[in-house]
Amino acid sequence: MKASSLAAILLVGASVVVFAPAFSQEPPEPQSGQGQRGGRGGGMMGMGMGRGTVGTVTEAAADHYTIKTELGEIYTVHFSVNTRIVKQPAGQSRRGQGQGQGQGDGGERTPPQAIKATDIKVGDVIAASGEVDANAKSVGAVFVMLIDPERAKEMRVMEANYGKTWLMGRVTAINEVKVSLEGGPDHAVHTFVADENTTFRKRRDPVTLADVQVGDMVRVEGAIKDGAFVATTVAVMGAPNGGPNRSGENGQGPGSVPAPPQ
Repeated sequence: MKASSLAAILLVGASVVVFAPAFSQEPPEPQSGQGQRGGRGGGMMGMGMGRGTVGTVTEAAADHYTIKTELGEIYTVHFSVNTRIVKQPAGQSRRGQGQGQGQGDGGERTPPQAIKATDIKVGDVIAASGEVDANAKSVGAVFVMLIDPERAKEMRVMEANYGKTWLMGRVTAINEVKVSLEGGPDHAVHTFVADENTTFRKRRDPVTLADVQVGDMVRVEGAIKDGAFVATTVAVMGAPNGGPNRSGENGQGPGSVPAPPQ
């Protein structure tokens, strides 16, 4: 599978982003001069955080950035004085690996730092969240984050490993021990198989395959064996945005969608 930007995998397709630790913080209020008025706004949608994209900046203008994704697509990211523009702290640790803290002392995660729009330069990697127009290839950004260079490298590694060591997406079908989910760069359908060694968790609680429902968002880790993706761990995150799952219940019942895991 051809790797795409992590936003295509997590923001647009599967609802995670690898840079979720910073998104999970309350972003600072915008500073004056962060951008020119006239940039497009857009409410947070999808994922419980907002849809968007990630890419390398090829142009930095007064009211927009032009970025190139890993698929080679060109997107225009429009921003305004209402757009929150921040910088991801260097060394922000990855969630889900027992390293919940960033640079802060006492186990506290360092929040993203507010920056000016002009602090983002050509060659930087940014994540933009907001209103996406896929046809026009534009984002009306409500949130822009300058990705730490080391994190950008980690993101590319994760992209390359999607479908090989991990999957994430919305469950579309369950056939005995075979689970289909929609995710990845092109909303493609992927499948994984559970065996006697697979562990399931919803939040921190142990569950079983029987607790997984069509419509749930899941994060899966595992490996390819004999042509099939065999899951070792499955994290169940409930229905996206508190929406209905297979039973028609609100997703807040079985577990609402948290910030995508790392």
